[in-house]
Amino acid sequence: MTVLGILATYLILINLSSFAMMGIDKRKAEKKLWRIPESSLFIIAIIGGSIGSIIGMRVFHHKTRHWYFVYGMPLILLLQILLIIAIIKSPLQISIM
Repeated sequence: MTVLGILATYLILINLSSFAMMGIDKRKAEKKLWRIPESSLFIIAIIGGSIGSIIGMRVFHHKTRHWYFVYGMPLILLLQILLIIAIIKSPLQISIM
């Protein structure tokens, strides 16, 4: 498997996980059960699951009243996009074997 294949697999899995976490937390909130900590929801977004988190927020109507989620998740995604652009445009060449 190539590096891009591994990266694509990782991003798919992390975004599916973040989407699922939003749905699970919403269901637990409705049933007044133990909840997933907000810090965990942000951490999974930071490590690559921001798209899944944003989609999960919209689909499940979860955390949409909290300004730090409404603005924080898109900000994380924007920073990730800017990081990717900076890496692509970087004059440094990174070779992996």
